[in-house]
Amino acid sequence: MLVNVPHPAIGSRIPREQLPPLGLLYIGGSLIDSGHDVTLLDGEHGPVPLPKLVEDIVRHAPDAVLFGHSGSSSAQPIISAVAAAVAKALPEAFILYGGVHPTYFWREILAAEPYVRAIVRGEGEETVRRLIAALQAGAALDNIPGIAFRQGDEIVGTSPAAVITDLDAYRIGWELIDHRRYSYWGGKRAVVIQFSRGCPHLCNYCGQRGFWTRWRHRDPVALAREIAWLHREHGVEVFNFADENPSAGRKPWKAFLEALIAENIEVTLVGSTRADDIVRDADILHLYKKAGFERFLLGMENTDETTLALIRKGGAVATDREAIRLLREHDILSMVTWVAGFDDQTDADLFRGLRQLIAYDADQIQALYVTPHRWTPYYRLASDKPVVQLDMTKWDYKHQVLAMRTMPRWRLFLWVKLIEAVAQLRPRAVRRWLWHRDAKLRHAIRWYYRMGRRVWVHEILSFLFRDRPCTEVRTVAQHLGAPQDHEEEASIVVHRPRKAAPVATSAANPAPAP
Repeated sequence: MLVNVPHPAIGSRIPREQLPPLGLLYIGGSLIDSGHDVTLLDGEHGPVPLPKLVEDIVRHAPDAVLFGHSGSSSAQPIISAVAAAVAKALPEAFILYGGVHPTYFWREILAAEPYVRAIVRGEGEETVRRLIAALQAGAALDNIPGIAFRQGDEIVGTSPAAVITDLDAYRIGWELIDHRRYSYWGGKRAVVIQFSRGCPHLCNYCGQRGFWTRWRHRDPVALAREIAWLHREHGVEVFNFADENPSAGRKPWKAFLEALIAENIEVTLVGSTRADDIVRDADILHLYKKAGFERFLLGMENTDETTLALIRKGGAVATDREAIRLLREHDILSMVTWVAGFDDQTDADLFRGLRQLIAYDADQIQALYVTPHRWTPYYRLASDKPVVQLDMTKWDYKHQVLAMRTMPRWRLFLWVKLIEAVAQLRPRAVRRWLWHRDAKLRHAIRWYYRMGRRVWVHEILSFLFRDRPCTEVRTVAQHLGAPQDHEEEASIVVHRPRKAAPVATSAANPAPAP
C-alpha cells in the first residue's frame, strides 16, 4: 500500500481540489510491473482524519506500507505519527519511507523510529523494486544501493544508487487513481506530469541539483503521446508540470511542444521555469501558447540584486521583467515567487521590494518565506541563525522560520500581507480580473483570485489565533542537526554493494502504449 498522508499546508486545504501524488504513482507503476498487488491510499481527499487513515491501512492489512514525501520536511511529523500507529497494529508489515526529507534525514529517522524497516534515498523506481524483492525473499539488504536500514544496533547506509538515465523506463501507475477525484484550475480534471528531473543551475536555496544530481528529460514524443492519451481516454484537461526547469534544454523542449501540438488536443498546461529560459525562447513562445500553456511560475525569489547574488540565483531584474512582458505578449499568465524573511531585511528593503513587484507587473505573485532546508547550500549560510518556528509541519514556505535581526515576527507578517494585497489589487491587476481578451485566461485569473482571497484571510486568522512562535531559542543547526559525513559517525556503517546491478531500461520496463 502506498500512502499519501493529508498535508496541513494551506495550499492543500484551501482550494478544495487535489492533484494526484506523482511520486507515489511512479513507485506504484514500477511495483505493478514487477508483479506486486499495489493500492494507493490518498489521505488528501477530505482530508482523511489520521485515525481513519490508520484504520483504512490496517483494514487492508498490506505486507508493506510505503510512505512518500510530497510535502518534504513538513510532512514528516504526520508520516511518523501514522506509521507508528500502523506498526503497532500491524507489527509484521514492512514500513518504508522515501522522498527528499528521508533521503537526507535517514540517520535521525531510523534512530527515532525503530519500526521503519528501510528508507529509500534518492530516486525510488528501481531501488524500491529491489528492496521489496529482498524483503519478500528474506534476503540481506546491504547489497542494495540507495537505501538505509537498521541492522541490529547499527544504522546502515548503502552507497548511492545509480542515476536513472532513461526516465521512460518506468511508467506512471495511472491505474491506481480515479481521475474523477482529482481537479485543479477551477474544477477541471487534472494530473501532475513530469518532463525532466533536476536542474543545471546552482541556486543555493534549492535542493534539486543535490537530490537529482543532473538534468535529464523524458522522450518528448512519448510524453506528448501520454498527455494526449490521458486527455482522450480519461478526460484530463489540466496538466501541472512537476519540473523545476523543464525548458533547460531548448532542443528537447521545443521537440516536446511540437509533438504535443501535432496531437491536436485542447488542454491547459501550467508549469515552472526560469525567466532567462523564457527570454531565450522569445522566438518560439508561440509554440508554448499553441501547445496549451496558460501560466508559468517564474522563480524570481527576490527583486533585490544583492539578495539574488546571495542566493546565487543567476538571474537579473532586467531579464525577469522582460520574461513577464514576453509571456503577456503571448497571452500566457506569469506568476512570480517573492521570498521574504532574510535575517537582515529592513523595512526599506521590503518597501523597495513592493515597488519593484508592482513595476514587474506580473499577473500573480506568491509571497514565501526563506526556509533553510538542510539539503540546500543555503543551510550553511543560515545554520547559526535562530529559528522562530520549531514545528516542522509549518516548514512549508508559508510560515516564517528564521528570526530577523531587524524586525519582530509580527511586522514581517504585516509586510508580507501588505505586499500580497497591494500587488494583487493594483489597478492593472484588477482590470485583468474584470476583463481579459482570452476567455480561458479570464477563468484562470478569477479562479486564482478566489483561492488567493481565501488563503490571505486564512493566514491572517492562523497567525492571530493558532500559530505560536517558539519560546525556546535554537539555531537552525541545533534544530536540524548538521550534515555529517557517513564515515565520521561511529554508530553509522556504510556498506558498499559488492556489485551494483544495472539500472533497468525501457526494454525491460516498457511504458504503456497509449
